[in-house]
Amino acid sequence: MSNTQCLPDLIVLEISIGQKYNITMIQRKAYKFRLRPTPEQEHQLHAIAGHCRFLWNKVLALNLYRLENKQPLIWYHEADYWSKRWKASDEYGFLTEVPAQCLQQKLMDLSKAFRDCFDKNQPLKRLPCFKRRGCSDGFRFPEPKQIHIDNRRVKLPKLGWIRFIKSRALVGNLKNATITRTSGKWYISFQVEQEIKKTIHPSKSSVGIDLGIASFAALSTGKQIESVLAFKAWRHKLAKAQRRLAKKKKFSANWKKQKAKIQQIHSTIANIRKDFQHKLSTQLSKSHAIIVVEALKVKNMSASAKGTNDSPGKNVIAKSGLNRAILDQAWGEFKRQLGYKLNWLGGELIEVPAMYTSQTCAVCKHVDKESRPTQAHFCCTHCGHTDHADVNAAKNILAAGHAVLACGEETLVSSMKQEPLEMGNLVPA
Repeated sequence: MSNTQCLPDLIVLEISIGQKYNITMIQRKAYKFRLRPTPEQEHQLHAIAGHCRFLWNKVLALNLYRLENKQPLIWYHEADYWSKRWKASDEYGFLTEVPAQCLQQKLMDLSKAFRDCFDKNQPLKRLPCFKRRGCSDGFRFPEPKQIHIDNRRVKLPKLGWIRFIKSRALVGNLKNATITRTSGKWYISFQVEQEIKKTIHPSKSSVGIDLGIASFAALSTGKQIESVLAFKAWRHKLAKAQRRLAKKKKFSANWKKQKAKIQQIHSTIANIRKDFQHKLSTQLSKSHAIIVVEALKVKNMSASAKGTNDSPGKNVIAKSGLNRAILDQAWGEFKRQLGYKLNWLGGELIEVPAMYTSQTCAVCKHVDKESRPTQAHFCCTHCGHTDHADVNAAKNILAAGHAVLACGEETLVSSMKQEPLEMGNLVPA
């Protein structure tokens, strides 16, 4: 049986009906470009980002004080009222230098952060934190009518025309523009909205992916994709730069220069990882209509092994190295990219539980941890089937995805632990 399976007829029928009745969907995209501001404009950008940060921190401090004293929070409308009063005062009159819509958007973001904190449906519940200078500097222009794009220039309120590197054309209706600063460089991101028809994916194949560390991904087709290990490649250079920073006087001119170099190294690592994952996710999403991956809990997998003073952990150094390697892969970001790219092309991403996929034989479905004597080798103790361990796991992941499509089962391998299937009882996928 081929490792690459065809699309289920039900999925093809559903998409065909969507095409027949001209069903459309709203698609939002972001186009990010590098800004080329003049020295005066760069000074203005720093000022706007700083004033927005000041307003965020001030309202956040008031809300935290109210929480501590069990008083009602300041939500957007009340915060907007006070921001106008502050702009009219002598002490906070500098806020008038900022476009009003940027301040209002910052207050909306803060209110949303508090709502998410107290939302029962949100998995992560944490209070908003104070913003520091030079860390996540950014602000948004939410009104598209006040944003004008002319070839390689963009006109923004109180900033005028700013040049940017336009690497591709913008397609869709402009919704907003966000300006951010990363490693000393300014970027602008245009969010557009498009109305597109629901289409059939050009491919009719499906594939299972086993994400790992020795190789970034193993496909059910037998192909293995090596990881770039961006952090590992730059780790020693980063450590050397950080040692130099520790020897310099804090906040001195040389300290700031060295800190900028460290930020540039971090940016290089992130760019290498981002380039690798975007290229790979684009290739896979165009080649396969259905992709099945594991629902990995990275936070639990990368938890520290230090333990406590009463019960210290074991193999702490080895576990810290494993945690570093896991976080260097950025599996969550890769799955996010696969999800929205498949959605654009008419495909589907399916997540299945990862339990026992590496201990289950892809042929006879027998579950035994002894079937995997080494990290790379799999030899079934029941039927003698041999394969690369990661490829065998990818085949099990694909089979679990087919079970989800066929009957809505959450997992194919959860029942295998109790009752391993015999070869005569198997039903071809």
